[in-house]
Amino acid sequence: MKGVILAGGTGTRLHPVTQVVNKHLLPIYNKPMIYYPLSTLMLMDLTEILIICNKEDLEVYKKLFWEGSSMGIHISYRVQEKPRGIADGLIIAEDFIRDDDVCLILGDNIFFGHGLPDLLVETRKDISKNGGSIVFAYWVHDPENYGVIEFDEKDKVISLEEKPRHPKSNWAVTGLYFFDNEAVEIAKNIKPSHRGELEITSVNEEYLRRGKLKVKLLGRGFAWFDAGTHDSFIEVSDFISTIERKTGLLIGCIEEIAYKKGWMNKDQLMKLAQPLKKTGYGDYLLRIAEGKERRG
Repeated sequence: MKGVILAGGTGTRLHPVTQVVNKHLLPIYNKPMIYYPLSTLMLMDLTEILIICNKEDLEVYKKLFWEGSSMGIHISYRVQEKPRGIADGLIIAEDFIRDDDVCLILGDNIFFGHGLPDLLVETRKDISKNGGSIVFAYWVHDPENYGVIEFDEKDKVISLEEKPRHPKSNWAVTGLYFFDNEAVEIAKNIKPSHRGELEITSVNEEYLRRGKLKVKLLGRGFAWFDAGTHDSFIEVSDFISTIERKTGLLIGCIEEIAYKKGWMNKDQLMKLAQPLKKTGYGDYLLRIAEGKERRG
């Protein structure tokens, strides 16, 4: 499976700040927003990752991550010329995905929870074995702002609807999508919505029609944030800050993940940490390299 991060768009919900800075580069507490979706992909053992971004941001992302080799992964880049919808990301990524399955994550989506890595790996293996599409759903109080899943009395999915005026449930589809290799062709054949976009909901509706859509519910032990508005931006920053200051452990620390997965050695981690040693982030990496962090 390959991983794709959709980090284009105009970030209109965060104007005026996003008129000069791509929202996925804005800091969520102490790290750029894009660190969090990247860490999610890394937690499920994905090492081939594509970042889809705007043309004007391409060099910034390359400066931030280069090709990812310092962390034992490989990062590629593609430009999205116009914001044509989430499903357009699958089409742009076609030559990257090739014959593989794919996990597509939105660059402003942040996940946290005990057992999350195991759930991600389990889902990746499910797609590899059984194909189809798997999405995560999360209970929200404002489902009209999201793609919404309708279930029957036996908890079977019967419909999907994008930002409905009258939601049929409170279960929102998160911005993390697992697909088999059929997804690209499906995306190519869907029609733009009334918003003029290629909706990812339309892709999942086709999987539902084929009987190949699965939904996994994220319960109270998980937190999910769509950091695309001013309020949610502050909310998730406060959440990350609280957890990190309370535990002393970082969330979304991509270097730590790479080190603990054996994709880089101690010397490589120290090399990355040294230029940052006067910062809390650099000090944390040094403690990781020296084995002073809490296990587990």
